[in-house]
Amino acid sequence: MTFDELGRYIPRIEAELRKSYAEEKAARPEFSNWTDLLEEFTLRGGKRFRALLVLAGYQIAAHRPPTAVIPAAAALEHFQSWMLIHDDIIDHAETRRGGPTVHRELETEHTRSRWTGPAEGYGQGAGITLGDLQEPYTVHALLSVRASERRRLQAVAEYVRMTRDTAYGQMLDIRSSVRPVAEVSEEDVLTVHRLKAAVYTVASPLRIGAILAGGSPALLGAFEAIGLDLGVAFQLRDDVLGAGFDGGQSGKSANDILEGKRTLLMVRAWAASDAEGRREIEATLGNPQATSDDVERVRDRIRSSGSLAYSEGQIDQLARRAFARIGRTRALRREDRELLTEIGGRLVHRAT
Repeated sequence: MTFDELGRYIPRIEAELRKSYAEEKAARPEFSNWTDLLEEFTLRGGKRFRALLVLAGYQIAAHRPPTAVIPAAAALEHFQSWMLIHDDIIDHAETRRGGPTVHRELETEHTRSRWTGPAEGYGQGAGITLGDLQEPYTVHALLSVRASERRRLQAVAEYVRMTRDTAYGQMLDIRSSVRPVAEVSEEDVLTVHRLKAAVYTVASPLRIGAILAGGSPALLGAFEAIGLDLGVAFQLRDDVLGAGFDGGQSGKSANDILEGKRTLLMVRAWAASDAEGRREIEATLGNPQATSDDVERVRDRIRSSGSLAYSEGQIDQLARRAFARIGRTRALRREDRELLTEIGGRLVHRAT
C-alpha cells in the first residue's frame, strides 16, 4: 500500500471525528456550543499525517487493510487539536488552518457579549480548558478500537508516554525561548525536537498502529528508532522553512526569526558570528518591530556562517540513517520498506 492509498481513508477518519462530537452533543446538549467550536477547529483542515501513520503502523504489522484502527487514527487528530489549541495560546497566535485560533474566537465572543473582565484573559483561560477537553476524546477513541483489551491498554500506555514526552519537550522549548541564544546549545535544540516533535509526529503514531495489530517487539523498536530520526529531520526541515529558506516554493516568511525561536539555524549562526553579527542577531531575533532588511541581514548571517548548510547536512544524515535502518530491518517486507521510505521522503523533502 502506498501513502496515497492510505490517504483514501481520510474521509473515514473525518467521519469518525464527526461521530465522536455528535455523540458528545447528544449526551451533553447543554455544552454543544463548545463542542461545536472544537469540532469546527478539528475538521477545519490539516493533512491528517499523524492519523495516517497510525494506519501505516497497523498495515505494516497486520499485513491487512487498517480499517480496524480508524478510531485510533481519529484519536491522533484529537490529540493534535489539543496540542495546537494550547500551542497557539503560548505563541499568541492569531490564525490557524485558515481561520482564527480557538482562544481568539473565545475572546471575540467575550467582546461581542460585553461580558465583564478582560476579553484576552477569558479567551486564554477558556481556550486552555477547551484544549483539555480534547484529551477525553483521544482516550475514548483509543479504547473504542476493536482489539483485545491487552492491545488497547498497551496503545493507551504508548499514548501516555507520547503525551508526557511532548509536554516535557514543550517545557524545554518555552524555557529555551527566554534564555539568551548564547546559552542554548545544539543538544538543547535537538532534545526539544526529539521530545516535542519526533515522538508524537512519527514514532508514537507508527507504534500505536503496530501495537493494536500485535506487532513484534523488534518492529516496535524499529519504529521508535526510525521515527525519532525522521521526526527530528522533519522538525529541522520545518525550521529551515520557518526561516524563509524554501526557494520561494511555499510562500513562507521568516516568522521564526521574528518570533525569536531558538532553532539550530540560530544557535549555529550565533556561535559562528563575530561581535557585529551577534549584535545583528540579538537586535532582530524575537523583535516583531524588526524590518525586512533586519531579517534579511540575519538570514545572510545564517547562510555565511555555514549554519544553513549544517542544518541541511543534519537533515540528510538523519534521513540516511533512517532509510538505512528501514533497509536492514528484517521485520519489514519489501512493500513495508517502500511505504516507510515514501513517508520519510514526504517528511524530509517537503516544501511546506
